[in-house]
Amino acid sequence: MGGVPTQNKDAYTLVLAAIDEGVYLPGNRLVESELAERFGVSRTPVREALQRLETQSVLVRDGRSMVVSSLDHDQLGELYVVRAELEALAARLAAQHAAPEEVTVLRDMVNQDMELIGNPLALSRANRRFHKQLHLASHNRYLIQQLEMVHRTMALMATTTFAVEGRDATALDEHYAIVKAIEDRDGAAAATTLKAHISMAYQTRLKADANAE
Repeated sequence: MGGVPTQNKDAYTLVLAAIDEGVYLPGNRLVESELAERFGVSRTPVREALQRLETQSVLVRDGRSMVVSSLDHDQLGELYVVRAELEALAARLAAQHAAPEEVTVLRDMVNQDMELIGNPLALSRANRRFHKQLHLASHNRYLIQQLEMVHRTMALMATTTFAVEGRDATALDEHYAIVKAIEDRDGAAAATTLKAHISMAYQTRLKADANAE
């Protein structure tokens, strides 16, 4: 399960992490008893976690089973529109409010992630960490909550754009430009650069999906 520890984590967090890491893909059925055994918890918290994920549209009911949701073309587009706007706002606020130490952490993340080029799954996980750190640097709890919801839905994508040839290095260059704008305290540039980054990710995903058909 990608090394996700079960200790001190509730069933909801564990199931969501498994979906996020691709252990369970869109269309996969989730069986209550199997999840309880996998995570070493009783079936009651697993049942409650599945019900909670259903209300969040991460899971859908198929008869008596729960299935990991998938995004259609329109849903994908709607998600990227919202993500671009919210992430751009986070970058703008980070340029205003991020502590120097937070900027250093973001820069260090980009430098370390360069070593992951060619490893799409590891880079995908690192990408989520980078964006989460950027969200925290905005210092706006309500925005962070909305972005958590968006990124929860992002887990419903069965593939990562980092598997597309050349996207990994380009994406990290874009991350570097975002951090540079935040470091320069240029909120407008940070927002614009972040929005362009999300646009390129969306274009890459559309092309990948088209080629897969």
